[in-house]
This record gives sequence, structure tokens and C-alpha cells, in this order.
Amino acid sequence: MKAIPTTVWAIALLSAGLVAPDCAAQDPASQNALNRQVRAFLDANRRQWRDMNVSEVDGQKLFDLVVENGYTTALELGTSTGHSAIWIAWAMSKTGGTLITLEIDERRYNQALENFEAAGLSRYIDARLADAHELVYEIKGPFDFIFVDADKDWYPRYFEALLPKLTVGGCFTAHNVSDRGRRGMRGMAGFVEALESTPNLETEFFRAGGGLSVSYKRAPN
Repeated sequence: MKAIPTTVWAIALLSAGLVAPDCAAQDPASQNALNRQVRAFLDANRRQWRDMNVSEVDGQKLFDLVVENGYTTALELGTSTGHSAIWIAWAMSKTGGTLITLEIDERRYNQALENFEAAGLSRYIDARLADAHELVYEIKGPFDFIFVDADKDWYPRYFEALLPKLTVGGCFTAHNVSDRGRRGMRGMAGFVEALESTPNLETEFFRAGGGLSVSYKRAPN
């Protein structure tokens, strides 16, 4: 997929009325200040991202996918304490987008809110304390970027529920895919099979970090 310059993308969306002015990509000075704040937060907290968070390698990959493709409407299942959401929202600050992220555990959810504020990214994140098993069917969409890092046995059902809500050209990503043989991940093999057998879906697997599947939804032939 050809990357769209983020500034051009944001201006086009703003002109079309698809994003509010306060959600559009920031001016260079403000963006530079935000970049420094986010980077300082990530550097200061590099060793704290346990508790089911992604690695820095995975976070950088998510960031790159959003920025390179100009995605603006993101959904995450499984916030934990917010590491992946920070990377995705940081990318959204450049494309003029927003992220909806769901977490079922109240302690992790509250810690994530504190982390979003400290990183300066709260304005780009709609964080919800919710059960993804229920909300995944209720949430409307559409989304052009989806990241799943929740209970692995449910990956096939998350995929089935969310693929119709993914835009053509959008990207469905999932974490721990390279760990499909580990205990407690019984749904992983079925999920990978679904990725590989779904028409109009192009999938790559990245084994660095915790393992990511990256699937692009193409238009029917």
C-alpha cells in the first residue's frame, strides 16, 4: 500500500469535515513538543512495561503502520496499562486520528489513564473500561486500524466480529501470534487459519518482539 504523507492526509480529512479541528494533526512546533514529551515518558518508563504490555519493538511497528498508511480511526482490544495505546495514539497525533481502546481490568485501566495523561496523549485516546466480549459486537465502526491483544482463545471471534467493520485498505493486527503453541492460546491456530483463508486479506507475520500478524483488507476482485 502506498503511504500517504501525513500532513496531506490530515488536511484532506479536515477539509472534508471528517475530523474536528482540535483532532487534526498538530502544527510543527506543537508536534515537536509532543514528540519530546512522549519520548521522554517512554524512555523514563522503559522498564515498567510488564503486565501484558507489548514490547518496544512491537510498539514501534504499530506506530509505523499507522503513520505510513495515514490511518485515523483505530480500535484496540486489551489496553493493559497503555504501552501499545501510547504508540498508536502518538501515531494518531500525526495523522489527525483517534484511538478507542478497551480494558476490562479496572486497576490496569486507571493506570493507563494516568500514563496517557503523563505522555500528553489523552486527547487522542477514548479509553473505555469494558468487556470486549460484549462491546466488540456493539461498537459501530468503521475502523481503518485494529489491534487485538486480549484473551487469545477469543481471537477467532474478535476477528469474525470486527472484520466487517474494517475499511477496505485498513489493517487488522494481532499480538502474540508467533506464540500460538503456548498454553492458554488454544484459539491461536484457528485465528491464523482464518487469516490465511479469508478472501481479499493479505497477511504478513512479524516474529520480532511478541509476534505480530498484520493483515490488510483489499477490495474484492
